[in-house]
Amino acid sequence: MSKLARKPIKFPPNVTVKLDSNVLKIKGPKGMLDKPVPEGVGLAITGDSVMVSRNSDEKSAKMIHGMYTSLIINMIKGVTEGYKKEMELIGVGYKADVKDKALILNVGFTNPVRISLPPDINVKVEEKQTKLIITGLDKDRVGLYASKIRAIKPPDSYKGKGIKFVGEVLVLKPGKSAAGAAGGAGGAGGAAAGGGK
Repeated sequence: MSKLARKPIKFPPNVTVKLDSNVLKIKGPKGMLDKPVPEGVGLAITGDSVMVSRNSDEKSAKMIHGMYTSLIINMIKGVTEGYKKEMELIGVGYKADVKDKALILNVGFTNPVRISLPPDINVKVEEKQTKLIITGLDKDRVGLYASKIRAIKPPDSYKGKGIKFVGEVLVLKPGKSAAGAAGGAGGAGGAAAGGGK
């Protein structure tokens, strides 16, 4: 068992945590999240903390124990602070818009790409319609939706044109012209060296 799973999980005064029919419900300033409690996992809620336990020392039980502990920590953060992913559109004419509960992307295809907005996800468009700010309470849901957007037009390997996460480091390949120029320079250097003999 990880050190994290051995300790009670503290939650702030503006958060309420309760167990209802084997479903953990956590409510805070940002909203509410709930997760079913997996088989073999026990919860004890006392005062301002939750203690997660398990009924077995098998490897699978330890994994579920640790995973569910992390989920609770993420849920508490979600209802108090929320989660955010920032993305940018790189390319001439690339832009985004939010309309009729959908994200509309113009990213070089013949027609705009429309992605429905789930009720628990918000998308804000900034910086001349080239920056997306995706927010929500559920860390996994926010990450999944952001990955879905990126998959529509991943950054290309040469110019980085496409949809990427803000701060994402891309390893770009040299273009054909750059590679050709490098090869030509090498050839010229070899010729010059040969001429000097």
